[in-house]
Amino acid sequence: MPSTPGPAAPGSPQISVLDPENDPRASYLLSPALTTPLVARIVTSHSAGSHRSMAPFTGQPLVDLPVSSTQDVERAVDRARDAQRFWAGVPVRERAQVLLRLHDIVLTRQSEVLDLIQAESGKTRANAFEEVADVAQVTRHYGMRGPAYLAPRRVRGMLPILTQTRVNRLPVGVVGVIAPWNYPLTLALADVLPALVAGNAVVLKPDPQTTLTALWAAAALEAAGLPEDVLQIVAGGGDVGAALIDEVDHIAFTGSTATGRKIAARAGERLIGATLELGGKNPLYVAADADVEAASAGAVRACFGNTGQLCMSIERLVVHEAVADSFVASFVTKVKALTLSPAMDYSADVGSLTNAAQLERVENHVDDAIARGARILTGGVHRGDVGPLFYAPTVLDGVPPDALCAQEETFGPVVSVMVVRSDAEAVTVMNQTEFGLNASIWTRSVPRGRELARQVRAGTVNINDGYAAAWGSVEAPMGGFKASGLGRRHGREGIEEYTEAQTVAAQLGVGAGLSLDALFALPNGRGQAMLTGGLRVLKSLRAR
Repeated sequence: MPSTPGPAAPGSPQISVLDPENDPRASYLLSPALTTPLVARIVTSHSAGSHRSMAPFTGQPLVDLPVSSTQDVERAVDRARDAQRFWAGVPVRERAQVLLRLHDIVLTRQSEVLDLIQAESGKTRANAFEEVADVAQVTRHYGMRGPAYLAPRRVRGMLPILTQTRVNRLPVGVVGVIAPWNYPLTLALADVLPALVAGNAVVLKPDPQTTLTALWAAAALEAAGLPEDVLQIVAGGGDVGAALIDEVDHIAFTGSTATGRKIAARAGERLIGATLELGGKNPLYVAADADVEAASAGAVRACFGNTGQLCMSIERLVVHEAVADSFVASFVTKVKALTLSPAMDYSADVGSLTNAAQLERVENHVDDAIARGARILTGGVHRGDVGPLFYAPTVLDGVPPDALCAQEETFGPVVSVMVVRSDAEAVTVMNQTEFGLNASIWTRSVPRGRELARQVRAGTVNINDGYAAAWGSVEAPMGGFKASGLGRRHGREGIEEYTEAQTVAAQLGVGAGLSLDALFALPNGRGQAMLTGGLRVLKSLRAR
């Protein structure tokens, strides 16, 4: 337990301190020895003010952080742009080695960052560890595969033998990343890591609630060998994010669809790329042949992991009538057995909501559904006895289609149940939303699941899993259809997002008169006739 800090110097973080003898949750408090050097990494002036984040587990102040001004954003991008010129010249395999060293740092120092994640987000230790494991997956993947993804690629030239064509992947320059609060380590780094390997510099704006975790990630990258200024951190709210969009060469954002639309519009005005992972109203279908016990256990994790504060979380259960009674009974029994706790060990099943706005949204969605005739099967209660932002995992039945929680993303521990009579009806229900991020299908027949998946309009579909299988398959692209976003994370697509494709075509045989120009210069259409014959031959040879 850290000792109580003395008076803080002007501009230093103010660390909340609880009495460990009277409050068992005090063990999560953060040491100034850890936080003070982290805060120093924020690009900030002395006049931009500060932001106080609150501890979700207790509702008490956690830390006061300086806020960057719009001028600070310009300064950060200028620094990053200068550093990027050097970084792009570093061989890609050396850039990738930074990620492999980060992999080891994150695993070795995981208890330190787990404390930070829990303190800022209020999630369980197990959910916090998912972030550590995810970063290890992504760093290993891009650390090992990144150079191959970025290697110049030979393609067929216009004229066989005479034309040699290659495609280069060049960095876009400076990438801006606006990260959310729900996965403060994973989503701070998800776009940063491939952008760095691709030779870009990055300016990261984390959510004000979870800035410390992002700062820890930046310090870990520096310890892994990332040169100074290649990654810059700016802190603040929407005005800082808006200023960032106006300065960078590509913007990556994770958050609500409403905000994503505004960012896409501004990026379009500037003609820069935008990678957007936005909202979801994700369905899970339990088919008639599903293993009910396995499906109910998987659904519990899919619905209430990270307290439902997950873009890929399941918020709609679609159940075939043949197994509806047995599935719902098993599912509700398991939900009632979940343990809510602010524990800093692995004993808790469900953690806290992260902020008061999320609690209000959850309560509004549940109250609205009940007012419209829905029935609570379990939950529906603010668990203030556990902590100020805890809400009981909630299962609703009979939610009408006009209810808020049927149309909008709740982003909390609330799920509704709908019974269907066939696979076809299930697919229709699953697709009845403006979103298309993630879906889940439970069936004993994987071929059947794959056939159904092709009919679902979602960027990822998991068979006999809720979301982790698709997200964790980091060689495969991950992203949304419809209003759930633009672009993709992970795999080749996830690193090519942060590059420009450059085609370089070299014409050989110029000195021997075999060039394309020489062919077109032949009189009386002879060159065109030769090309016509050549094109026919190429088709007959099935040359692509």
